[in-house]
Amino acid sequence: MRGGIGTRESENYEFEVETKTMQQSLKKNKKELSAEQRKELLGVLKVRFEKNMNRHKGLAWADVQARLEARAEKLWPLSEMERTGGEPDVVGQDKKTGEYIFYDCSEDSPKGRRSFCYDREALDSRKEHKPKDSAVNMAEAMGIELLTEEEYRGLQKLGEFDLKTSSWVKTPGEVRKLGGALFCDRRFNTVFVYHNGAESYYAGRAFRGSVKV
Repeated sequence: MRGGIGTRESENYEFEVETKTMQQSLKKNKKELSAEQRKELLGVLKVRFEKNMNRHKGLAWADVQARLEARAEKLWPLSEMERTGGEPDVVGQDKKTGEYIFYDCSEDSPKGRRSFCYDREALDSRKEHKPKDSAVNMAEAMGIELLTEEEYRGLQKLGEFDLKTSSWVKTPGEVRKLGGALFCDRRFNTVFVYHNGAESYYAGRAFRGSVKV
C-alpha cells in the first residue's frame, strides 16, 4: 500500500471529524432559541402537560411556564429533548429548590437517539462499525442528565414506557469500570434492568434524560 491513510483508517478519521463537527455545532447553537421557537415549544409543552395531568398532580401549568420564561436558558435542553423524540413533560417538583423536573416521556425510547453505545470510552474502544455517538456524549451536548435506574422506575409508575424498546440508564462506576453498562425496559407489566458491554448499540435502544428548571 502506498503512503497515506488506509481505507479503515480513513473511515475512522472521517467518523471522528463528523462527530466533532456535530458536537461543536450543538455547543455553538445551544441556548439560542428565537422568540418564535420559544413560543412554539411552550405551546407544545402546555398541551402535553394538560393532556397528562396524572404525571404532575397538584401542579399548575401557569407556574411552570412562569419559571420557564424566567429561566430561558433551560428551553434549549427541552427543545433538544423534543427535537430528538423525547416528548419531555413535568414529572414532579423539587421541594427544596422549587425546580420543576422534566423527563423524556415518549412511549418508546426517543427515536432520534438510538443506535448509540453508552459513553465516549466505549465509542473509542470500537475499531470498526462505530455508532455516530454515545448516550453520555449526546446527553451532555443536549444539557440533560441520563435517568438513573431509580428515576426510570419512577417514570414507569406514571405510565407504560419502552414496551418495545429499551433505554440506557446511568451506570454505577463499579459496573462501568468492568466494561458494562445498564439499560432498562418494560415487559410483562414489569420493569427490568439488564447489562451489556458498554460498546454495544442497538436500533431499538436510546436513552431517556432529565432536566430541572
